[in-house]
Amino acid sequence: MPASILIVDDESGIRESLGALLRDEGYEVEAVASGEECLELVERRHFDLVLLDVWLPKIDGLETLERLQAQDGAPMVVMISGHANIEAAVRATKLGAFDFVEKPLSLEKIVLVVRNALEYLRLEDENRSLRAELEERHQILGASVPMKALRQQIALTAPTTGRVLIYGESGTGKELVARALHASSQRSGKPFVEVNCAAIPEELIESEMFGHRKGSFTGASEDKVGKFQKADGGTLFLDEVGDMSLKTQSKVLRVLEEQRVEPLGSNQPVAVDVRVIAATNKKLEEEIGRNAFREDLFYRLNVIPFYVPALRERTEDIPILAAHFLKEFCEAYGKKPKEFTPPAMEVLLAYPWPGNVRELKNLVERLVIMCPSPRIEPHHLPPELFRGASKSPQKPYESLQEARSAYEREFVLRKLEENRWNMTKTASALGLERSHLYRKMRSLGIAPSKAS
Repeated sequence: MPASILIVDDESGIRESLGALLRDEGYEVEAVASGEECLELVERRHFDLVLLDVWLPKIDGLETLERLQAQDGAPMVVMISGHANIEAAVRATKLGAFDFVEKPLSLEKIVLVVRNALEYLRLEDENRSLRAELEERHQILGASVPMKALRQQIALTAPTTGRVLIYGESGTGKELVARALHASSQRSGKPFVEVNCAAIPEELIESEMFGHRKGSFTGASEDKVGKFQKADGGTLFLDEVGDMSLKTQSKVLRVLEEQRVEPLGSNQPVAVDVRVIAATNKKLEEEIGRNAFREDLFYRLNVIPFYVPALRERTEDIPILAAHFLKEFCEAYGKKPKEFTPPAMEVLLAYPWPGNVRELKNLVERLVIMCPSPRIEPHHLPPELFRGASKSPQKPYESLQEARSAYEREFVLRKLEENRWNMTKTASALGLERSHLYRKMRSLGIAPSKAS
């Protein structure tokens, strides 16, 4: 759809020549002779760009510009003047004008200014869309009490500069919490830089963190800016900080104390302003007891502790997360919408999810790709979900009867999975009559698959 432009000028010759030129360029063009007509027309329909003369009868161009900027969804404005002066240009810029063009008009310059203004508008719209998409992708989902408490803690902590240490098992979403803290902070417009302390080799981590100068060690063929400098003014996320070596820990501690970083091979410290958020799946107090983590660094990082619960501790969030991931991956892969049937959701709810949210997300992606049906049934789920679904390791069996029933349920589920939930074949494999199998499944709390 072509961009729409409104020309506002009291000279009919200007309106006609500009209108003809811009229509030839492929734009939709309207033209009016006064500020009052401009304001009335903009209230009734949307324009991408307004070319606005400064000298107009009654309401002049600068007052018209001010009133336009007060409206929601104001268009881009380029001011035009035959009596230009610096004061008018400065005021127009402060009021929000994109550019200021003098008469007599150069047609080539007008075309260039219009293109630049519309390109700026396109980039702004694209940035807004990307930010909205990023916020949706990094939103913290869940209606459980632990997740509501976590979101409240983020809201209270994000506006501050206090350092945060996030605890949680692998796959719980610690990075998501760190990004949410950054996005809601006063540093949100600055970089968010991540360092995975467990993934970087020991011999490279100092160079990655602090940077280096050319020739400082073998292979240093050029200067390198470290993560601390890249995060200047923003947030540095130290993921799996418990895996950092003692040597690197001491240097990080020094940077936190002095707010200065010294690249390898340089004796000139560089000042940095960085908010550090760290995360770990280890119990750092135990690491301190083993002399594997510095106690002074722990207290520097652990100003505001966060705890991200494991998925098995908030099972009521599984349907919400599963539905979100289904929608996300169906859209990403161009698939028709899918849903989990109640029996399939029962399996998801019973499974202990040792890999937490990451494991659930990976499973849903696999199902979106591999499952041909819009309704995901138990027989579409992988066998490991049935093997782990009978009992969470955090809840030991309390009686022999309970353990026997759990084993029997797991065994029946495995046979059902092996026979793709075909009741006749499963009954034969178990040495049971088909009707006996149905009774056994009811007694063990196993819902028959509708697909069978």
